[in-house]
Amino acid sequence: MKGEIRKCLQVFVEDTDSWEGEPLYEAIVRLLHKHGVAGATVWSGVMGYGAHGWIHRKGLFGVADEKPIVITSIDTEEAIRGVLSELLPMVKEGLVVVHDAEVFVPSSGDSEER
Repeated sequence: MKGEIRKCLQVFVEDTDSWEGEPLYEAIVRLLHKHGVAGATVWSGVMGYGAHGWIHRKGLFGVADEKPIVITSIDTEEAIRGVLSELLPMVKEGLVVVHDAEVFVPSSGDSEER
């Protein structure tokens, strides 16, 4: 069985990062939606560290000082690359990663290969 090759966009930021007065992760999702990218999911991290080497984790009552956030989106190469020129200036600190992803879409009950 072989899936379709798409591009996976992952943006690593912190929940305290902002863009024009709103949380950066929300601004990124709005940008992806505006450009018609197939979908986006925002993941809230439990623990992590980045280039600074500071470890961020949930503290007292489950509250973290700067919680890691990952925005993931999978679409065609054209769609993902089409949003990068606006996305990259938004990420002042963090990381933007684009890589290949083999995508398998569940069928609606039939067992034939796609």
